[in-house]
Amino acid sequence: MMTPLRSETLPVREESDILLVRKLVRERATELRFSVLDQTKLMTAASELGRNTLIHGGGGTMLLEIFVKNDRRGLRLTFEDKGPGIADLDQAMTDGFTTKRGLGLGLGGSKRLVDEFEVISRVGEGTRVTATLWT
Repeated sequence: MMTPLRSETLPVREESDILLVRKLVRERATELRFSVLDQTKLMTAASELGRNTLIHGGGGTMLLEIFVKNDRRGLRLTFEDKGPGIADLDQAMTDGFTTKRGLGLGLGGSKRLVDEFEVISRVGEGTRVTATLWT
């Protein structure tokens, strides 16, 4: 298991927190010298996952961690909530599926934007989504 060089946690409890999440992700991605494209991917994934945490999970937190592995730098985002959980994860990962009025691209779209993606969800306990992008 890798130990992060740096970690920061932000609350995701209201819509304005998503802007703070995006700001922090952009700042750290810039510091790590991610390309503009990769910065955009990370901010898009952070927006989608933050919105899911807020809307579907009733709020939670985002943990941002910075890693170095060999000569690569990585930025890992972990969104966690104590909401109702995801009853059918396969269905939730399917493009177009939504339980609210969104486009249904949040989880699947976020997965395509990063190098590593994991969802752990337990009905009645909550959800944790981890997304990592490496330079």
